[in-house]
Amino acid sequence: LYDQAERLAAKSSFPTDAPNNLLARYLYYMGRIEAVQLNYSQAQVHLLEATRKAPSTPATAGFQQTVHKIYVIVELLMGNIPERSLFRTSVLKKPLQPYFELAQAVRVGDLSQFQEVVGRYQDQFLKDQVLVLIQRLRHNVIKAGIRSISIAYSRISLRDICLKLHLDSEEDAEYIVAKAIRDGVIDATIDHEKGFVKSAEVHNVYGTSDPQHAFDKRITFCLGLYNESVKSMRYPGGDHRKELAYADEAIKRERELAQEIENEEYDSDSDDGGNGDDMDEDL
Repeated sequence: LYDQAERLAAKSSFPTDAPNNLLARYLYYMGRIEAVQLNYSQAQVHLLEATRKAPSTPATAGFQQTVHKIYVIVELLMGNIPERSLFRTSVLKKPLQPYFELAQAVRVGDLSQFQEVVGRYQDQFLKDQVLVLIQRLRHNVIKAGIRSISIAYSRISLRDICLKLHLDSEEDAEYIVAKAIRDGVIDATIDHEKGFVKSAEVHNVYGTSDPQHAFDKRITFCLGLYNESVKSMRYPGGDHRKELAYADEAIKRERELAQEIENEEYDSDSDDGGNGDDMDEDL
C-alpha cells in the first residue's frame, strides 16, 4: 500500500491554493510514506511542516498527537533525541509517554530497557501503526550504546561490550563495532587477535566539518521556510484594476453631470434676467 501511495503522490500534484488543514494532512501522509520508505530526512521536514500548518486549537489536538508520534520515531531513527520540552506539552504529555520512555532507552543505549518498553507498550504501538518503525530502532540503540562505551573507555574487550549491550556473542559485538567504525559512529580500532577495541583520542569538534553540516542544515531549513511563507502569501488578482477603472468612469460621469446641471442653471438664470428687462421697458 505504501508503494502504491508513493507512486500516486509522484504522479499527482497537490494544489498550491489548498487550505492549511488539507495541506497539513497531506504533509502528514507524505511524511508517513517517506518514513516507511527509509527517506527519514524528507519525512522529518514534512512532519515538522505538518505540525506548523495545523491550527493550534483543541479540535486539532488528536491530529497533533498523531503527527508527533511519527515525528519522534523519525527523529530517533535519524540519530537525534527530541527535546524534553516536547513531551511536557499539556496536549502531548500523556499520549507521548510511551514514546518518551522509548527515547530515553535509545538515548542511553540500553537494549534491555528498549526491549522492555517495546514489550510493555506493544499494543499501543500496534494501534498507532508504528511498531514496524520502532523495530528499526534496535540498531540505533546499539549504536548509541557503542558510542557511549567508546567515550567512557579508551580500551575495552569485546566480551565486556557483549555483556553491556546484552548481545548474544562476541562475534556479534565484533561485527556491530566494525560496522559502527565504518559508518563513522565511533573512531576506534579493533584488535582481532587480542579481542579488544581501542578508542582514538577525542578531537576538538570545531576542527571537524560537523559545525558546517549543522549550520548548512539550519540554513536550508530557514530558506525552505521562507520560500513556503512567500508561496502562502495571497496577492490580489487583476480584478481590482477593473474596479478602479469603473470607479474612475463613475467619477468622470458624475463630474460631467454636475457640469451639465451647472450650465443649465446658468442658462435659466440668464433667461430670467432678460425677461425682467423687457418688462421694465414696457412700463
